[in-house]
Amino acid sequence: MEQTFEASLGELEKIVGQLENGDLPLEQSLKLFEDGVRLARECRERLTQAERRIEVLMKDGDGNLVASELDPAGLRSEKRSQRAGKQIVFDDGDDEVPF
Repeated sequence: MEQTFEASLGELEKIVGQLENGDLPLEQSLKLFEDGVRLARECRERLTQAERRIEVLMKDGDGNLVASELDPAGLRSEKRSQRAGKQIVFDDGDDEVPF
């Protein structure tokens, strides 16, 4: 089972602390560094995916960004529908959206 973003971030912070301490053998430091790079990439990808979801949610019917509040209840119902085997796919177009 994939761990949550917060768990991955916590694990990454722990690894950084161990590496900053500097009292580890070289091989163990290299292993921790590799694990840290992997976790950092996973966290970055999750943040990128969340940003894309927010951008899609913030667009109107014409594709223009609009300022509106996100409905937490709507997000919860989306999670339930995903658990039910449905998949929502967002277009990852090349359009950059300034914030």
